[in-house]
Amino acid sequence: MKHLLKDLKNDLPASIVVFFVAVPLCLGIALASGAPLFAGIIAGIIGGIVVGVASGSPLGVSGPAAGLAVIVLTSIASLGGSWEAFLTAVVLAGIIQLLLGYAKAGFIAFFFPSSVIKGMLTGIGLLIILKQIPHALGWDKDAVGDDSFIQADGENTFSEIFKAFHFVTPGALLIATISLTILILWDTVLTKKHKIFGMINGPLVVVVLGIVMFNLYQNGILGFSLNAKQVVAIPVPSSISGFFSQFTFPDFSAISNFEVWKIAIVLAIVASLETLLCVEATDKMDPDKRITPTNRELKAQGLGNVISGLIGGLPVTQVIVRSSANIAFGGKTKLSAILHGFFLLISALTIASVLNMIPLASLAAILFMVGYKLAKPALFKQMYKLGWEQFIPFTATVVSILTTDLLKGITIGVLFGIFYTLRHSYRNSHHMKDITTNENGQEVHHLVLAEEVSFFNKASVIQTLDAIPKNSKVIIDCSKSKSINYDVIELIINYESNAKTKNITVEKINFINPA
Repeated sequence: MKHLLKDLKNDLPASIVVFFVAVPLCLGIALASGAPLFAGIIAGIIGGIVVGVASGSPLGVSGPAAGLAVIVLTSIASLGGSWEAFLTAVVLAGIIQLLLGYAKAGFIAFFFPSSVIKGMLTGIGLLIILKQIPHALGWDKDAVGDDSFIQADGENTFSEIFKAFHFVTPGALLIATISLTILILWDTVLTKKHKIFGMINGPLVVVVLGIVMFNLYQNGILGFSLNAKQVVAIPVPSSISGFFSQFTFPDFSAISNFEVWKIAIVLAIVASLETLLCVEATDKMDPDKRITPTNRELKAQGLGNVISGLIGGLPVTQVIVRSSANIAFGGKTKLSAILHGFFLLISALTIASVLNMIPLASLAAILFMVGYKLAKPALFKQMYKLGWEQFIPFTATVVSILTTDLLKGITIGVLFGIFYTLRHSYRNSHHMKDITTNENGQEVHHLVLAEEVSFFNKASVIQTLDAIPKNSKVIIDCSKSKSINYDVIELIINYESNAKTKNITVEKINFINPA
């Protein structure tokens, strides 16, 4: 605990920013999932407190994930609209994740190329900016937290932005403009001018200003207005008993339903993949370059989903938007994630009505800053300088995330990464030593096979052998090879038989004939 408290001066302000970012995201994801709004808040609380305590990630923040919204929506429908039956699937998904953690399945995280992870962060950064533009303009048809390209109303990310410019709310635009100006000045000028600006949290100032301006609008002091969809809308309990009545419990009689098990498996796999991707990305953003124990993370997420499902919450994963906000605003340890969970719990109990005065335009300005820090233009230049092998998977990931969704974007980026891996394998299967001449006057071509020669190397070996001229000698040297695919072995045997027709002498070194 002492270790955590020593960074409290950094973690406390960061946790406040993450809390303000998390509130509308939790509600928006619940709305997009077709779940009760309070289910999103429950998942945020569990993701912060339970997963935060159990996790080994120093900077990752967990909660309901936009990437699961469509799965949740279709799953509830497939269960006949039974929210309680779906909660049973969430509990089972958590148990499966716990088993994956104990089975040490976290190693999967290490198979994602660096270029793809950087592309993921950049794509998410650009997506945050694009998705927040309508909220900054006051056009709020798209739920906060919906990160898919095609939206429920048939619009896409870009058409939604163009449409927003036809329905600008001046009051929202004024709040967003002032808030963004404050944040930019705070980050680039004021914190360097006086240490007091380093002690006061810029986003907190923006949120307070937003609440003040909202009240000025409401009281007619300023000639603008905001409607109910342009501010946070957390459920307000009338009493403590009213607060606890919002919790829902799973219907365990549905455990015999095959559909529940199918949903649980899908949730466990997708939530685990999203978490592992986020862990890898968060570790790359960590200024101290700490490494999260992935198996422990799967266990922590499993525990979180079991508890979230038991009390009526959405499934949780580690989430890149909240994690990147945590890092961008100075978080140092997992205390930040834990505190944000407590803030969600306390605020839902006590000051929900105050939170409902926060304009979404204020939060859009904060997320603009988060998005920019993830997708700085300099990163594109840096990746381009590293060469096509890094730049193409990076760019493919960015474009795919913007035009599909997170998991599809990552998959496309990984496929490009695999292409370059296979290309390397194709090129590095062997090498030819300098051509010499023996005592018989024959040209001697010395082919040295690599340590690992796979099926993918077959084409390049064929090309090299076919290029050897008639009346020559070829030495096929396998002394460095630990593994040669059978297809390549068969190829060498067939080549030796055929070489006689070209008067080519074949000598093999350390070649093992399986026959």
